[in-house]
Amino acid sequence: MSDLFNKSNEEFDKGRPLADLLRPQSLKEVVGQDHLLEEGGPLQTMLEADWLASMILWGPPGTGKTTIARLLAEQVNLYFEQISAVFSGVADLRKVFEAAKIRRQNGKATLLFVDEIHRFNRSQQDGFLPYVEDGTITLVGATTENPSFELNGALLSRCQVLVLQRHDAASLSQLLAKAESLQGRKIPLQEEARQQLFDLADGDGRFFLNMVEMLFKAEKENLDSKQLLELVTKKAPAYDKDREGHYNLISALHKSLRGSDVDAALYWFSRMMDGGEDPLYIVRRLVRFAVEDIGMADPNALLQANAAKEAYQFLGSPEGDLAVAQAVIYLATAPKSNAAYNAFKQARGAAKKYGSHMPPKHILNAPTQMMKTLGYAEGYEYDHNAEDGFSGQNYFPESMQRENYYQPVARGFERDIAKRLEYWEKLRHKKQQKGSS
Repeated sequence: MSDLFNKSNEEFDKGRPLADLLRPQSLKEVVGQDHLLEEGGPLQTMLEADWLASMILWGPPGTGKTTIARLLAEQVNLYFEQISAVFSGVADLRKVFEAAKIRRQNGKATLLFVDEIHRFNRSQQDGFLPYVEDGTITLVGATTENPSFELNGALLSRCQVLVLQRHDAASLSQLLAKAESLQGRKIPLQEEARQQLFDLADGDGRFFLNMVEMLFKAEKENLDSKQLLELVTKKAPAYDKDREGHYNLISALHKSLRGSDVDAALYWFSRMMDGGEDPLYIVRRLVRFAVEDIGMADPNALLQANAAKEAYQFLGSPEGDLAVAQAVIYLATAPKSNAAYNAFKQARGAAKKYGSHMPPKHILNAPTQMMKTLGYAEGYEYDHNAEDGFSGQNYFPESMQRENYYQPVARGFERDIAKRLEYWEKLRHKKQQKGSS
């Protein structure tokens, strides 16, 4: 007989990755998801009732979605079936459902864990519905993407969505303590490097333990931050340019700019660049921001945003990146106003509301005799010839009351504009009174 069966557990463990050796054997050992598993949490409440609802586990990589699903099945005595939406198709699903039916007839219920469930298309997702509804399976889907965007409404309505949190320094410290206990020694890092190791993990517990394993095997001592970086690689940013992370970060950048927080804006800009975002996409949003959130409070903001676009197109990366960063700084520190944006919205609404009113005849040109006869251009006052360079005439349709759309704020250049508008309004009122007397 082969010696394979005579090998000790310790010999087998030598070939197992550290992350696998430290995989929790009970839900009490799961780290970083106390909000789900503690007393009163949704999972703990279900387990106390000896029952599980179908659910979607939504969270970043390395937060324990697969482990939690496996342990839940053990806790409530369900058969654990695992598939991946990346490698499975309709035929695979049929086999899984048929096997679950037979199991159910024999008195054993099934927990079907579907990794990357968002990878299934809409019709494949619909295929789960009858088996979830009749209890053939308890579905536990795992996804790194926002379920409200990626999953059918019908499937979501039959599942609870539970959000798993990325690992923070506290939970990573717990994982590290478990690893050090297993190894029987401290990780060979100086304190500053130890903290940097937490940052390099980017919230991914599995990636963190892989780095820890590498450091233990390196047989080095008292490594500083520079030596740490020479041994391990930084986790690739959790950023997908066509999914939720993309929209979350551009939203964070836009709102940081609006809030005049230049440092936060630079951080989110850097996060997007680090994730491989096209700088021209970011610049496009900066141009939009310049007209929507700054507007006439600083008309130069639009020039700066466009200048960044031209500089980047001319220089490319990495030299042109600084031009975009400069525009971020300018926009974040500029006075803010959405008065032009609001004025345009109101004017558009009025144009739709009132229909096709003709302009007053005195501001129409009269290139033909017939138009002159009809009164076109009659009574028009040339503002440059008027006292104060302002005629105060009516430029709205005669059948429409004058409306006020643009209301500048008392910030930046709009302070001066507000003074001009107030001055012209007084002149208009004065001329109207003079004309009616």
